[in-house]
Amino acid sequence: MKPFHTNVIAALFGTSLFVPSLSQAEIDPDLKALREEIAQMKQAYEQRINALELRLVQAEAKAAAGPATAQQAIVQQTQPAATQSNSFNPEVSMILAGSYNNLKQDPNAYQITGFIPTQGDVGPGTRGFSLGESELTLSANVDPDWRGVAIASLAPSGGVVMENAYFQRIGLGNGLSFKGGRFFSGIGYMNEQHAHAWDFADAPLVYKAFLGNQIADDGLQLKWLAPTDTYLEFGAEAGRGRSFPGADNNKNGVSQVALFAHLGDDVGVSNAWRIGLSLLSSAPNNRGYQDANSSGTTVSNSFSGKSRLWIADGIWKWAPDGNSTVTNFKLQGEYFRRREDGRLASESVDCGGTCADSFDSNQDGWYLQGVYQFMPHWRFGLRHDGLGYGTVNIGLVNSGVLTAADFPVLAAHDPKRDTAMLDYSPSEFTRFRLQWAHDNSGVGAADKQVFLQYLFNLGAHGAHQF
Repeated sequence: MKPFHTNVIAALFGTSLFVPSLSQAEIDPDLKALREEIAQMKQAYEQRINALELRLVQAEAKAAAGPATAQQAIVQQTQPAATQSNSFNPEVSMILAGSYNNLKQDPNAYQITGFIPTQGDVGPGTRGFSLGESELTLSANVDPDWRGVAIASLAPSGGVVMENAYFQRIGLGNGLSFKGGRFFSGIGYMNEQHAHAWDFADAPLVYKAFLGNQIADDGLQLKWLAPTDTYLEFGAEAGRGRSFPGADNNKNGVSQVALFAHLGDDVGVSNAWRIGLSLLSSAPNNRGYQDANSSGTTVSNSFSGKSRLWIADGIWKWAPDGNSTVTNFKLQGEYFRRREDGRLASESVDCGGTCADSFDSNQDGWYLQGVYQFMPHWRFGLRHDGLGYGTVNIGLVNSGVLTAADFPVLAAHDPKRDTAMLDYSPSEFTRFRLQWAHDNSGVGAADKQVFLQYLFNLGAHGAHQF
């Protein structure tokens, strides 16, 4: 018996073709062109049907093997996506994002009081309708040994920022993976995820205050997945510290180092967990920020020294019998602790220009969030996050050269925020989200924020992190 696809092709192309009565000289070129076109169509259909038959065999084998455990899912998502063949070279995808924002406080005056401002935009966005950052992704296997990924962020105001652009070594063996270029650091839990994969419309306060939303450095990364039944991963990174908490020092060598370890496993068939511990060490030089002195004049300050950030993260996932399509629950949290010491310089007429003295701080922060899918396509989530001012010693203030009023951004304050969200995902490529937040990031009246967000995924897109 002929294969199914052979019968289909015979039915499609086995019928006779009607050709009007023409001279032999006119018929021959037309017949030749028709035969070539039919041969091309036949080849294309055979390829598509063969691919469909292969997918059917793989799906039947997967169904026979039973549902994959969460441990297997973690390992599969950790391996480079380069082991999968490309339908196109390169694969192309785009994320379209936008929102409507209703903000009680002026977003232009937003600040996280008590913490040195980051170099990125960490505010709640603009009032009214707003086009979010769209992501354009190009990725492909370069050859059997290497893979390349480029992700460009298209700003709503115009301009393009290269968010990620890295090469990845394929098939090193022994659980090793290696990449270089610009990439999201593997520290913590959320940092390696792209914003469209977050469960809320924005990042927690600890990510805003300590990482400027998210850290992507230029450098190298090496990961090792241990050959154990329990998921165990170690990673190390070396980079130039191009963004906060670094300062792009314009020097040879390494200015920023990251170390991290992750441990995870299953609890029965319905539960899975992962915990992690990370260290990010930077040596910024003249990391600048704007503040206002005691007379209200805008001044430029800068910090030079050492910055060390420790992160502890954890996540627990529950899905009845391992099936997350109907209901599931995810509990996630991270704790950050940062120590910085060095020198803080400030422009001030009281100094006759620029003056500098010692600076050190010990500060922390955390968030805890839970997201519950109560029926197919619908989820509800709650998040509480906050920052601890800790201790901040400003040498220029302690010595009496300047006063605390000359550093209003660093005034003692413990920012806090409560957030609730409801989202609807009619498919894996589309999401609509309603989010409300009560934000006490700055001193004074709290900001009441409402966001209506949309996310659309166009084209091929890889699996998200566990």
